[in-house]
Amino acid sequence: MVRVVFSVRRYLITGLLIWVPLGITLWVLHAIVTTMDRSLVLLPEAWRPQALFGVDLPGVGVVLTVLIVFVTGLFAANVLGQRLVRAWESVLGRIPVVKSIYHSVKQVSDTLFSSSGQAFRKALLVQWPRPGVWTIAFLTGTPGGDVTRHLEGDYVSVYVPTTPNPTGGYFVMLPRADVIELEMSVDEALKYIISMGVAPPASAAARRP
Repeated sequence: MVRVVFSVRRYLITGLLIWVPLGITLWVLHAIVTTMDRSLVLLPEAWRPQALFGVDLPGVGVVLTVLIVFVTGLFAANVLGQRLVRAWESVLGRIPVVKSIYHSVKQVSDTLFSSSGQAFRKALLVQWPRPGVWTIAFLTGTPGGDVTRHLEGDYVSVYVPTTPNPTGGYFVMLPRADVIELEMSVDEALKYIISMGVAPPASAAARRP
């Protein structure tokens, strides 16, 4: 009887390990597609799938969103587009509250998505929240502005994410000597954090040919 109960429990856990990740993945994809499908309101009523085909086609909004982003990038890459972007930013720069929000968000996005940026390019091992307790963090740059006058020595800017949701975390400035650079990609570090340490990445020696 005990063996039967143990076998049933093992099979249930095995089934959950298959369905839970799949279910969460499908749920996230559904949320993304549903959100992007709302961009269809930009189309005239006669051009929407409901009017053209008589039914709603999931995913059309995704294609439309990608197309809009691509065309925007293509347009902004030429001289005329760059002038219009600068003019638009100049207009936003004259609005008090909008100016602060827009330029702050733009600076962060330029740092994160720029091919020459160094944000989140290295995974680090740091002691947090107290000495003797270690966690994974990401290098975001070096301190700047008036902060540098109050820091003696070589410091780095570090983002310490929370788990299992790495979008929340803490921004700290640590001495460079107190951080350890890991031979681990940012993707591997994120997976390790999200899994709460259950799915450790392969060792550096195993990744070397």
